[in-house]
Amino acid sequence: MKFIDEYRDANAARAVADAIRATVTRPWTLMEVCGGQTHAILRYGIDQLLPAELEIVHGPGCPVCVTPPEMIDAAIELSLQSGVILCSFGDMLRVPGNRGDLFQAKAKGADVRMVYSPLEAVKLAQSNPDREVVFFAVGFETTAPANGMTVYQAARQNVTNFSMLSSHVLVPPAMEAVLSSPDNRVQAFLAAGHVCTIMGYDLYEPMARQYRVPIVVTGFEPLDILQGVLMCVRQLESGRAEVENQYSRSVNRSGNLPARELMKKVFRVVSRNWRGMGELPQSGLALAGEYAPFDAVKKFSLKLADDSPPTRCRSGEVLQGKIKPPECPLFGAECTPDHPLGATMVSSEGACAAYYRYRGGAIPVGSGD
Repeated sequence: MKFIDEYRDANAARAVADAIRATVTRPWTLMEVCGGQTHAILRYGIDQLLPAELEIVHGPGCPVCVTPPEMIDAAIELSLQSGVILCSFGDMLRVPGNRGDLFQAKAKGADVRMVYSPLEAVKLAQSNPDREVVFFAVGFETTAPANGMTVYQAARQNVTNFSMLSSHVLVPPAMEAVLSSPDNRVQAFLAAGHVCTIMGYDLYEPMARQYRVPIVVTGFEPLDILQGVLMCVRQLESGRAEVENQYSRSVNRSGNLPARELMKKVFRVVSRNWRGMGELPQSGLALAGEYAPFDAVKKFSLKLADDSPPTRCRSGEVLQGKIKPPECPLFGAECTPDHPLGATMVSSEGACAAYYRYRGGAIPVGSGD
């Protein structure tokens, strides 16, 4: 398939891997911050093509995984209220909160519905004027424009029985949290190409300068990732710390300006609690200004409290690149996709789910499915 097959070419991948091996002279640690990249790395065995001196660790690149338990609890609380229809994407229904998950709430009689677009929730509200419809919105900057447009349309059409429970988070503050950690060992980042398609990469330039860390905007196919790794290594070996764009077929420096303007109009930046990472300043999006009446937290007077009990699940360390999933003693034993204990195993984009699915035998580059 054009624009896919050429980025999965095995011979080209081996050539880039050879160039990486020829460039590396000392140990380096890189982090990718996209769940799609994590899955590609493991599915195609990309990490196994790299020299032993080069390690890739996995960051907080799955928005479902970093959604804190109190937001799940709030969604469950809403879903159990009389007259409420709670809508969300399918991967949120099994994510555990402190009081179960949305599938369990549905089993208790809650009207929980899976949708494929937030606009479906608005249409549902229009067709059920006697019900309150709440859309549970999660995601990075990638999904924020579509969710913001949904609220914008609801306001224009005066759909007053629709609201949004926003758990949107922003990638740069999470990267800064990793870099500022006293035990940080990440020396370069593969930045998420889909996020940068919306936001561009100018926002990363101050971070690269401040922390002296290379940041390479990278796509999702095997050759994208290998080329991103090579660009990072070349910077590290030469002592540079710049933002570079490997994913130029989709990303430009300024991103999608209309999408960024819509986000600025509909949302305001707030502090947000991240599962496994704690509260990060200026890392979330809440509805702003004239759209605040569509904020489910305010509309239903919800109290968000982080009262998570201690857990043996080490997914928080996985999300910060401190360990890899197999280093957790629960991985593959007590914690499996059928019986997940942490969000990184629940979500299809989670690092634990990726290791469980692929690490037993990676699919060679160029072999297809």
